[in-house]
Amino acid sequence: MRNGGENRGRLLLVILIVSSLFLITLDLRGVNLIDGLRGGTHTALSPFQRAGNVVLTPVKNFVNDVTHLGRTRNQIEDLRKQNLKLREQLISRKNQDGEVEQLKSILDLAGTARFKIVSAKVIAQGSSLVFTRTITIDAGSGTGIKKNMTVISGNGLVGVVKEVFANSAIVMLATDPAFKVGVRIAGSQQIGILAGLGSSTANLQLLDNQTTIKVGDILLARGSNNAQPFVPGVPVGQVTSVSNAAGAVTQSATVKYFANFGALGVVSVVVKAPKADPRDALAPVKPVPTPVPTVTVFVTPSPSTSPSAASN
Repeated sequence: MRNGGENRGRLLLVILIVSSLFLITLDLRGVNLIDGLRGGTHTALSPFQRAGNVVLTPVKNFVNDVTHLGRTRNQIEDLRKQNLKLREQLISRKNQDGEVEQLKSILDLAGTARFKIVSAKVIAQGSSLVFTRTITIDAGSGTGIKKNMTVISGNGLVGVVKEVFANSAIVMLATDPAFKVGVRIAGSQQIGILAGLGSSTANLQLLDNQTTIKVGDILLARGSNNAQPFVPGVPVGQVTSVSNAAGAVTQSATVKYFANFGALGVVSVVVKAPKADPRDALAPVKPVPTPVPTVTVFVTPSPSTSPSAASN
């Protein structure tokens, strides 16, 4: 029995070898028998392949979606970071542009008055132990700044230096309720005392009633002895309302400061005033009101009709 099984196995092996040689010979002679077998095999197996694709396609799509979802999330996070960085750069650029414009206006004002100035950035805003309205600048005694020096912006008076350190200084703003400065009216040269009210407006008390103050009058710093704490001629503000109480010894008025205290990025400290008082040279030019065009209408009366003419 054992020999019979071995003989059948040998016979099957011989048949397979002969069949293979036969098929190879046909293929070399150009007979497409193998291609036909391949095509038939493919045709026979294609339904099973389609069925497998139907079953496996959702799984493949799910895996692809999960993979793409991870990549998409990473891309969104990268774009978010890039967007945040661009916004920061845009804000920084706008701040720099604003500081450049402020510095230009300060240089124009100081150049006209021949002030020697030290410019500095505002690095902090807030109250000190004594004053409620202050700013801190990034320049101090190392650049020649001292106490009781005038601080200006491109629009006019900002305040006065109160504390000085090696690389910084504290400035009391003109809005502080403890702030007072001697002023004069441009043109009439009438003098008075301006006191801060804690806001963008201040209270003016004139020292006499010789001249009537008017809405729109421009105030300039009168100046102090040795130009400290205030140099003369610096624009301060403009009169917005006048209060003349009956029997009052002095006139009072409300003044709006020229400086924009909410947008101070760069300021300058006047370290040396000119020998000559600039007088009214720094006073802003009042805008000329645009005349309102008038229209004259001529009305031509219609000819009256007499009763007799009407009856005819």
